This record gives sequence, structure tokens and C-alpha cells, in this order.
Amino acid sequence: MPLPTDLALVPAAAAGEAAPLLADAAGDGEQLDYLLRDGAGTVEVRGVVVMAPEGVVVVRHAVRNLREVPLHLASLDAAVPVPARAEEVLDMTGLWASERRPQRARPGQGVWSRETRHGRPGHDDPFLMVVGTPDFGFRRGEVWSAHLAWSGDKRLWTESSALGVRTLGGGELLAPGEVVLAPGASYETPELLLAWSANGLDGLSARFHPWQRRVAPVPLPRPVVLNVWEAVYFDHDADRLDRLAQVAAEVGVERFVLDDGWFLGRRDDTAGLGDWVVDPDVWPQGLHPLVRSVVDCGMELGLWVEPEMVNPDSDLARAHPDWLLGGPGTPTWRNQRVLDLANPGAYAHVRDQLVAILDEYPVRYLKWDQNADLLAHGAHAQTLATYRLMDELRAHRPGLEIESCSSGGGRVDLGVLRRAGRVWVSDTNDPLDRQRIQRWTGVLVPPEHMGGHVGDRRAHITGRAASLGFRLATAFFGSAGIERDLTRAGADERAVVAAWVAEHKARRGLLHSGVVVHGDTPDGEPQVHGVVALDGAAGVFAVVRLGDSASALPGPVRLVGLDPDRRYRVRVLTLGVVDGLDDATLADVLPGAVADAPPPWLAAAALAEGVELPGRVLTEVGLASLLLQPEQALVLTADAV
Repeated sequence: MPLPTDLALVPAAAAGEAAPLLADAAGDGEQLDYLLRDGAGTVEVRGVVVMAPEGVVVVRHAVRNLREVPLHLASLDAAVPVPARAEEVLDMTGLWASERRPQRARPGQGVWSRETRHGRPGHDDPFLMVVGTPDFGFRRGEVWSAHLAWSGDKRLWTESSALGVRTLGGGELLAPGEVVLAPGASYETPELLLAWSANGLDGLSARFHPWQRRVAPVPLPRPVVLNVWEAVYFDHDADRLDRLAQVAAEVGVERFVLDDGWFLGRRDDTAGLGDWVVDPDVWPQGLHPLVRSVVDCGMELGLWVEPEMVNPDSDLARAHPDWLLGGPGTPTWRNQRVLDLANPGAYAHVRDQLVAILDEYPVRYLKWDQNADLLAHGAHAQTLATYRLMDELRAHRPGLEIESCSSGGGRVDLGVLRRAGRVWVSDTNDPLDRQRIQRWTGVLVPPEHMGGHVGDRRAHITGRAASLGFRLATAFFGSAGIERDLTRAGADERAVVAAWVAEHKARRGLLHSGVVVHGDTPDGEPQVHGVVALDGAAGVFAVVRLGDSASALPGPVRLVGLDPDRRYRVRVLTLGVVDGLDDATLADVLPGAVADAPPPWLAAAALAEGVELPGRVLTEVGLASLLLQPEQALVLTADAV
């Protein structure tokens, strides 16, 4: 039974009185409720453990101050025992534009603890802590995992005692004095989500994904997005954006998102944050002309906002310097400071300005950014206020969807996904980086929540060039979109993008409801990932080569997750290929390979009738691999015969 550990109170004199003792418990097989009290009657903790039908264990606690003086809470974590055979630890770290980097260790005895102190999860968020049998993979090994559904400071940890006891736990990371409970007041922990699998990391996804789909579903189908940031940046020229909207509609885009630069004084990133009114110098008629263009083309309008931040160079900061979190002397980060949303005046100001925008324009989608660490005390209150603001705006405008963006993937967790239908996985649109980031983000987050866009040939952040085919295949599997100036693309390339959009629309019902699978290859190249329908009737797979392989001949391609007792017709899905393309465009779309001829099965699969094979062969034996060039992807479909 999960019990709170490290229930720490200050001053220290109270800690000795606070050892929790079980006072009451009741359960029905699906939920356990229990009450803990200390012997002195100064504090009580109520715990709830829910065993969800998907196999996710949800643990939360509430501590109440029974004393007549304030109670300073230092921590309240939850922990569960795990077997001694769980010797290996995997969690995530990362950087801006390189989030969710996996790291593995066998730490031995003692505590392996990962903490975030950014006031947000951050790009180095441990994200999901997994302990398991040595050398576990996506399809092998026994694993236990923990995720804290919280968008502020946190910690995840595992401990191995010399007595042979292992534990896995986590909780909110509180700063000294951050939570002080008045007499009779309570503090509620974020939910700690736990899951076990006997079949590696894919087994965890098979529990977390359907749980997330049940507790916080998003409307399906997911609309195809065009975000204008890497198309125009701060150059908000109305005529240029109108042309972009027209071309976006022509290729099948369903949601047009106006990014940073639309509000007062916002000509670059040094001014304007906090002044959420349309800039009359840029938009003398407001956003109404663009709205008419977008809506007349049959698309939804989305808008970029950053409600938690403020530029010192803004009307808001000049009028209310006391609303800036941290006080005088707090450094800026990216030319901005944090707006103290726990301050009632600041909260009301930003809420009312955003409500006015929602009332004037048919905004169906907010790309909600958060581009700075807090750099000040107050992460707990700020996180709760942000959640409340999101909740209020969604209640005010039913159907409003929020995308969680935090200088890219700095706020990706299942706490914010109770309120946001989409997460911006990373600021990089480089498909080589994106393949890695999406692979590991997707262990926890279902694909329909993960935004991925087709960018320019040369990536904005890395400067690396990638083929159009690799970019299309990378963005195909999630909540798909485009982030480039299509008005500068030639007719052939626009035709390719339109065909890709149409193929995604035809397949997104499967992609956004099925079981996510990954193959385990000895040296990691090529990587295989895909989505299989819940009934096993169909699957879509990508065979991806990111870099050099350890061997001259890559291992077989196994289409894991298919029903071994059924037969499947395997076909090549040539994303974006249409009749009449010139040779250069066709070469840019088709995957590049180092081979005189493809394997016989692949030559047959490239034809309309495909190749028919037993599921057991596809999943256990595999298919001879095509020696793809680095940074190339081959997409396959498998349909039950």
C-alpha cells in the first residue's frame, strides 16, 4: 500500500511528533482510502489510491493542520515498494530544443533522486522515472514507473536500502516556507501516477495512453495546423498573412495559428508581454480582416499568448512593477520577468484582457507559451494560478483548446494535459532531433497530444538540412502541422504537402487511437515505431535510420504489435507522392537508400497489391531491411487480410 514518506514539518521540534500512524482504512478493490494521524494529534494525512482499469495506479494525499499555530510543510511524497530485481533506472534529462534525453544507470545502494527547480518542469525534467530488470527495452523486461502530474517543481526518486528494500516515489518539491498551513488548513499533493509492465516500455504506454484518453480526451479528429512562427516571425504583414492563409487552406490545413507579434508594441521579443491588446499600428482594423480570411477558407483561428510573463518594457510593468514576481533586482530571462499570477490584481488583469480577446474574435485555440524559469520563490502558488486561469478561460469559451508550450517542451506533463489538449514537444522542427524527442515523449504522452510540424528544408534552430520525405514522415504520426511559408514553395512542393495532409487525414483515426509500438534493434539502427489498431486489424509503421549503424547489414525489420495469428498485406506508404512531380521533387520525397535493388518483399510491397505475409513472420522473424541512408524514413502499412 502506498504510504506518504518524508512527511516533513518545520520547525524541527514538530517533526518528531509527526510520525504517521494508520488510523483508518477502507477499500473496495478499486480504491483505497486511509487516514494517518501522528500520536500528538497535530497533523493528519488522508490518502487515496485508485487502481484505474487501464492498470495505472493514482496516488494522492492531503495533509491538514490540527494545531492552533501555523504549520510549515517541507515535503509530502508518496512511495511504493518495488522488487529488488528492479536494478536499472531510466529517466530523462535534456536541453532547450533537445528535450527528453534518456539516461540509464544502475546506482546501487542509496538514493537516486532527480529534482526540478525551474518553477516549471523544464527541459531537463526527469519526466518519467522507470526502474526495471537489467537491460529492459521497449518490448522486453519488467519495469515499474512513476510520473508526477504536476507543472511546477518536483522530484522523482528511487532508493535501494542495504536491508534489501527498494522504493520508488515522488512529490512536489517545496521551497522553505512555500506552504504554510494555518490552523485547520490543508494541502493537497499532485497525483503520482504509477504503472507496471512485464513487456518493457511499450507495456507502460499501453497503460498510460488509454488512461490519458479516458480522463482527459481531446476532440477527434485532430485538426491539421499551420503555425506562422517560422513562416513570418515578427513580420505581421496583413497581406502576406492573408496569402499564407489562402495557400494553407488549399493544401488542407484546418487550423491557422497566428503566433507571436500581434499585440501592443511587440515588434521583437524585448517588449509588449503583458499588454494583451491588438496592436493598432500593425492591425489598424484589428484582427478582423485576417479572421474573415481564415474563417472563409474553412479554418479555425488560433492565437499565441504568454500570460504568465511580462516584459519590463510594457505598459503593464510600468504601471504595476509590484506585480512582477521576485521584486527589485530579480534578473530577466529572455528580456522578460514572471507575472505573479498569485497576486489577485495581476491575475484579474491578464484574465480580463484575454477574455476580451476571446469575446471579440472567434479564437478556438491558444498556443500558451512560457519562455522563462521563475527565478523567484513561489512555484507552488504560480502553478495553481496558471491552472486556474486555463480552467477559467476554457469555461468562458467552451470548446477552446490550449497548447502547452514552454520555450518548446519545457512543460510536458499529465497535469497540464488535464487542461491542454496538445503539447509543443520541442522548439526544434529538425526531424533528426524530433525523431528522438518524440520517441521518448511518446512513452507517456499519446500521439494525438504531441504537436509535430513540417518545417523548412534547413531547420531554423540547428541549421541542418533534411529531405522533404524525412520531414513528412517525422510529422506524420502525431498531431500534425506545418511551420513554414508555403507561399514561397513551388507548385510541385505544395502538391506534395497537400497529398501528405490528405494521407494523414485518412490515417489519423488509427494514429490517434491505436497502440503505440517500438521495435528493439541490437544497435538501435534502424529504428522501428508504429501504431496498431486496438483490434489488430491494421498498423502504420516507420522504419527510420538516424545515423550510422554498427553493422554493414542492418537487422531485420519487425512489425511488432500485429496479431501473430492473422495474415497482413504490407504496402509502402509513399507520403506526398503524386503524379507529375519533377525528378528533383520526387527524389526529395522518396527515402534514399544504399542498394542496387530493394529486397524482394519491399519491391512487391511498393506495388498497389502489396505483399501478403503471416503476422507471426512480421512480428517475430521480420523482413530483410533496406539499407536506408542516414536521416531517412520508410513508411509501411499493414492491413489484415
